[in-house]
Amino acid sequence: MKTKLFLIFCLLLTGLFICTALILATNPPTSTGPELKPIQLLPPQTNGGRPLMQVLKDRKSSREFSTEKLPPQVLSNLLWAAFGISRPDSGKRTAPSAMNWQEVDVYVAMADGLYLYDAKGHTLQPILAQDVRAATGRQDFVKDVPVNLIYVADFTKMVKATAEDKVFYSAADTGFIAENVYLFCASEGLATVVRNLIDKPALTKIMKLRPEQRVILSQSVGYPKK
Repeated sequence: MKTKLFLIFCLLLTGLFICTALILATNPPTSTGPELKPIQLLPPQTNGGRPLMQVLKDRKSSREFSTEKLPPQVLSNLLWAAFGISRPDSGKRTAPSAMNWQEVDVYVAMADGLYLYDAKGHTLQPILAQDVRAATGRQDFVKDVPVNLIYVADFTKMVKATAEDKVFYSAADTGFIAENVYLFCASEGLATVVRNLIDKPALTKIMKLRPEQRVILSQSVGYPKK
C-alpha cells in the first residue's frame, strides 16, 4: 500500500514539474527594472571644454559610430550637459523649459539595459534589464551605438496647458536638450545625431510608458567610427 502511494506521489510530482516547465516555455519571465542596480554617476566636470564659437563651428550630425563604450566620466558629463541641474538652489536645469515644467525625461538605452536619468540625484535609475537600443530607431546603426538617449514628455507635468501647447512646448524643450548634447559632443570629439525615424508605438510599449507620456525624439551618442 505504501509503495503504491509513493508511486502516485512521484507521478503527481513529475506532472507538476512538467506543467511548470511548459508554462515557463510558453511564458518566459520578462526582464524588469529590479534586476538592474541604480548607477550613481560621477560628479560632472563643469570646467574646461572648448571655446563656444569653435564648438558651434564643429557641431554636426553623424551616423557612423564606434562600438566603444563611453567612460563613466564622459557619460556623467554628457547627461549633465543634456539636462542636468545647473542651479542647485532653484533646481533649474541646463536647458530651458516652458513654465519650468521640466516635463522632458531623458531615458538612456545601453547594452545592459534601459535607465532613466534622475537629475536631482545625478543617477541612472533602472527601468528594463534588456538591450532595447534596436527599438530606439529604424536605422541599422542604432542597435550598436553605445548610448541612445530617448526624450519622453510627461504631459501630466504641464499644468493648465492646452493639448496643442503640450505638443508644441514639449517638442521645443526637447530641441533645447538635444542641442546641448550636440554642443557637448562637438566639444568632446563625440559623434551624435538626433532622430525621429522611430516606431513610437512599439517603443512606448517596450518602455511601459503611461498614456500621458509621449516619445518625442531619440539621439545616438558615441565615438566616431574609425
